[in-house]
Amino acid sequence: MTKKTINVVAAAIFDQNNHLFCALRSDKMSLPGYWELPGGKIEPNESPVQALIREIKEELSCSITVGNHIHTHLHEYKAINVNLMVYSASINEGEIILKEHESGVWLPTSKIEELNWAPADIPAIKKITSLYK
Repeated sequence: MTKKTINVVAAAIFDQNNHLFCALRSDKMSLPGYWELPGGKIEPNESPVQALIREIKEELSCSITVGNHIHTHLHEYKAINVNLMVYSASINEGEIILKEHESGVWLPTSKIEELNWAPADIPAIKKITSLYK
């Protein structure tokens, strides 16, 4: 039996100090207690960029400008495969108000690997650490 693959986008949101926004998954979410780059599933007929703008508005109540593609990685969980596409982003309107996550923190890229990241996010975090020193 082949596992379902879902296409997911995530935002590496940077502030003016080049700090990255990291979101802690809540008990209501799968993988609670893990950190992640915010984002979500791409809906049918949606581009990755459109999905990312929509997801950030839904999860964080702010609008973003999507920048460069940073990383794509297929991660195999036991029940499902996640094809994660990560893009750089910045907030262009509003401020972050958490709607789903337990907590959020802005960290310099030199500190982000200290967090307990969701397994699918780890390759992107390593790439971000190498790119944004």
